[in-house]
Amino acid sequence: MLRNATNLLTKWNARKNRKPLIVWGARQVGKTYLVKDIFAEEYYSNSYIYIDFKIEDEIRDFCDHTANAEKIIEYICLYKGKDITKNTLLIFDEIQECPNIISSLKYFCQDFREIPIIATGSMVRIRLQRELTRNGSTQKFMFPVGKIEQLTIYPLSFDEFLLNSNEKLFNVTKKAYESRTPLSSSIHELVLNEFYKYLLIGGMPEAVNTYFESNSFLESRRVLKDLYDNYLSDMELYQASRESCLRSKNLFSNIYGQLNKESKNFSPGFIEEKTKTRDYFHPIQWLTLAHIVNQSFQLKQHVTMPLIPDGEGKFRLFLGDIGMFSYQSGINASSFVAPNKENTLSGIFYENYVANELVAKGIGLYYWRGKNDAELEFIIESDNKLYPLDVKKGKGVLNSLDKFSNQNSFEMAIKVSKNNYGYDHEKKLVTIPFYFMPFLAEDLKNGTFKVD
Repeated sequence: MLRNATNLLTKWNARKNRKPLIVWGARQVGKTYLVKDIFAEEYYSNSYIYIDFKIEDEIRDFCDHTANAEKIIEYICLYKGKDITKNTLLIFDEIQECPNIISSLKYFCQDFREIPIIATGSMVRIRLQRELTRNGSTQKFMFPVGKIEQLTIYPLSFDEFLLNSNEKLFNVTKKAYESRTPLSSSIHELVLNEFYKYLLIGGMPEAVNTYFESNSFLESRRVLKDLYDNYLSDMELYQASRESCLRSKNLFSNIYGQLNKESKNFSPGFIEEKTKTRDYFHPIQWLTLAHIVNQSFQLKQHVTMPLIPDGEGKFRLFLGDIGMFSYQSGINASSFVAPNKENTLSGIFYENYVANELVAKGIGLYYWRGKNDAELEFIIESDNKLYPLDVKKGKGVLNSLDKFSNQNSFEMAIKVSKNNYGYDHEKKLVTIPFYFMPFLAEDLKNGTFKVD
């Protein structure tokens, strides 16, 4: 399966002064597959050493008692019966099971930088280890600040899904975006159909692979159910207390319900009576750190840069995978392939999709609320310019844009919808079809978005 992050690993590998790299991500998003089965097999085919700290007890026990990089290298060489040189890729998988190996990355960076090292793991589990250390644990743990590089992997974004589903259609779509031209109506509908499939299947690699192999939404849905249930079970690993664990599960299970309210803002009373937002501080912190949930913050009427939450403590939560969001909604799978699907799916499906595409490209989430219920779903800062972005199921107009523009100057307004590409120069309004969203997000992240 092709992943965008492969290019990032390739660039890291080519840098002369590269540092050890840690790849983060939620469970089952394909971290190990990306690092070992794609990258290592291509660039270090017969010269990589893979260590899984979850199952290789002897190596884990040794590394638990020393952060000395030289001793670790010597031990691994003898244990694996292989020499480790500058041409050997070391892969440390599931590093949260051996926090001391993370501390050792400082010394790998200082003394053996020529050896390429990639580690994968769960940031939230590591943070929990640090919390336990502060609370009196005898296990010492030092995070190697400044001595590592970091990369976060997310579920497949729509461009990755399309690339793996139909490469020719992907190439045509990307070329149309780059040239800022609309697709022909027939091709437009083809790509939209792929997009609606993606809303149902999502980007979890196992669910995507299952659909590609079986061509069955039902089989893919079964995988999603298992992944969803596993996420709920795993939350016991993410929390330091039983109460926090229960609230995390309830919070996760109610994301669709929260967004389906009129205000869409997080409301603790919707989950548990007589609770306040502060009661959910740790569950929200853990779930966002685990990349299971994405948090969007409210902005004041007058927006300043850099973007800063309005201070009222209002925010929204989105599920990190659109397939899990669709599963949680309980909507019938046939709704995603029906002829009138755009009428059966509520707007929050598309909003959760856009939120995930922005996050996957490293863009923080903010939304704007003005007077008289004026609202814009996303406000993006790019190259020191503001871009208000609204998400519409269909043709809809941006009724809140005038109210936003009365108090804020902006470079260009963006409407993301099922409509084909278009640009209204007078209104400074560009219409982006749903399937262009990954490419748009990349440009906004890099400050390179233009309509000409």
